Amino acid sequence: MINSSSDNVKKLNSINRRMFITGSLKFFIMVGIVSRLFFLQVKENKKYLTLSDKNRIREWKLAPVRGEFHDYFGNVIAGNFEAYQLHIIPEEVEDFRYVINRVKDLLELSDKEFNKILKKKNEIKSWETLIVADNLDWQKFSKINNHLYDLNGVKPVISISRNYPYKENFTHLIGYVSQANQNDIENTEAIKKNFVPGLKVGKVGLEKSLETKLLGTNDIERYEVNAYGRRISQLEFQKGEKGKTLKLTIDTEIQKLSNELLKDKAGSICVMDIYTGDVVAMHSSPSFDPNLFVFGISQDDWQLIRNNPMKPLVNKTLQGNYSPGSTIKPIVALSALENGIINTNFTVKCTGKTEMYGQTYHCWKKKGHGFVSLRNAMKQSCDTYFYEIARRLGVDKLSETAKKFGLGETAFGDLFSIEKKGLVPNTQWKKNALGKGWLLGETMITGIGQGYIQTTPIQLCLMTAQIANGGYKIYPQILADKENKINPSDKFEQLFEKSKNIKIIQDAMFGSTNEVMGTSYRSRIDNPKYQFAGKTGTSQVKKITERERELDLKTFEIPYEQRDHALYIAFGPYKNPRYALSIIVEHGGNGSTTAAPMAKKLFKLIIDRHKIRETMNKNKYLEI
Repeated sequence: MINSSSDNVKKLNSINRRMFITGSLKFFIMVGIVSRLFFLQVKENKKYLTLSDKNRIREWKLAPVRGEFHDYFGNVIAGNFEAYQLHIIPEEVEDFRYVINRVKDLLELSDKEFNKILKKKNEIKSWETLIVADNLDWQKFSKINNHLYDLNGVKPVISISRNYPYKENFTHLIGYVSQANQNDIENTEAIKKNFVPGLKVGKVGLEKSLETKLLGTNDIERYEVNAYGRRISQLEFQKGEKGKTLKLTIDTEIQKLSNELLKDKAGSICVMDIYTGDVVAMHSSPSFDPNLFVFGISQDDWQLIRNNPMKPLVNKTLQGNYSPGSTIKPIVALSALENGIINTNFTVKCTGKTEMYGQTYHCWKKKGHGFVSLRNAMKQSCDTYFYEIARRLGVDKLSETAKKFGLGETAFGDLFSIEKKGLVPNTQWKKNALGKGWLLGETMITGIGQGYIQTTPIQLCLMTAQIANGGYKIYPQILADKENKINPSDKFEQLFEKSKNIKIIQDAMFGSTNEVMGTSYRSRIDNPKYQFAGKTGTSQVKKITERERELDLKTFEIPYEQRDHALYIAFGPYKNPRYALSIIVEHGGNGSTTAAPMAKKLFKLIIDRHKIRETMNKNKYLEI
């Protein structure tokens, strides 16, 4: 009896202990669960709410709206239009093969186009956007929208894209845009920050140079999706900023005429205001349609441009290094006057050639010009006269004067990364670059713009403008708004103390164009309203042999690539100068027959357009 009672007590104690342990475990588990729930619901509320929102709410960046380019009169020369695109994010598509085949049928894609999309899909990450089409017509875009219920993960997008209404007229100046690549993203912070699939950015020209001003910022759209990732409703729309619209100094009408004059030719035309430095026209030929690059140029179009022997991809205005030929003679004469080497009465007898240390230096006129003074030498472009004054002057003094007038340095600073400096040689340059001493004969040929000296068309235009304005330093400008100008200044820096010498050069250039025996006399305009002064130039591309000199072949009888370049510089109207120009026609023969006649057509339009330009200026000041 006692044992039975003792066993019962032990059993009861054992049960109580088990119940206590079990109860304690339940209690602690319950406390743990409650604590965890409290932690998750209260402490981690924001974190999981955010994660939940990420599943429920999507953010979509839209391509920024690019700023436009306007010409001086407000015409849109690089604008925007709505482009209809189709995007797919592969990881959001349940059955990619099914969806892409449906898209192929709806858009009526060829096998070649379809395979190109599949190849592109294999080159990107699964979470990256695949651009199936970047410029759909409205009919196909609508068709896709009508079948979205069956196209999980497909996104029809209305994007903003670039348009160049004047096609090839502004290509080398403005450039073009195309899809951003890895280099663009890594090297430009603004592109990296605003990047979205299909973003178009500047590749060359002002489109590239002024990218950060033009790009703008993204529109951001936040919207709610269901469990299948389909859009339910828009929650928020944050409007981005459009890129800055930039006004240029260019006159479209003069730019178009420059294009027409250089049709089927390789070369450049520049026109500049001699006081403000405003570039009124700047055209390089041949050109091409920049619209071809916006959505990716076809292989056929690319090969046509790339293999053109006249090199349309080269901006000849900024990249073309040319011997200036006789267009350098105004600077040679001015330097000789300034340094007291000659005066207006100094004469030289030209017999058609000059002998120096066993070397013969020919004048372009076989029988010679006889006795010539500075004015007649400039008018008839006598090489013998300029051989002699260059010999007396020396290359170092000539180099110093040429550099003062803008040769040997970029005209636009660092605005265009492709712009060449050209080359104005001197004795030190040759010693450093070639390790050789300077020769007297090299000075003589430099005096007629041959030898080592190299210039760009924009430099020749700037040089002429500074001769025309009386010898004052100006800075070429492309951007019309004052805050965007390069080195803007209200003060004019005089390049020389003796302004009378500039007047002598201006008068000699007048004779070259407007008097009998002048090399561009046939291109003169008698009406004082349009009258201009200029200087022709012919730049050799190869050394002329004695045999070729005796044959005296006409330009059309010489192979194209061996023909001389034709040059012309001018300013007008002569009595009250306002504009300067430079013209270069590659392998055009000579300046008097090829380049000077173009100046005649240009000055008529330039002067007629001047009044409209001035009216715009006055209205602008009245608004201020």
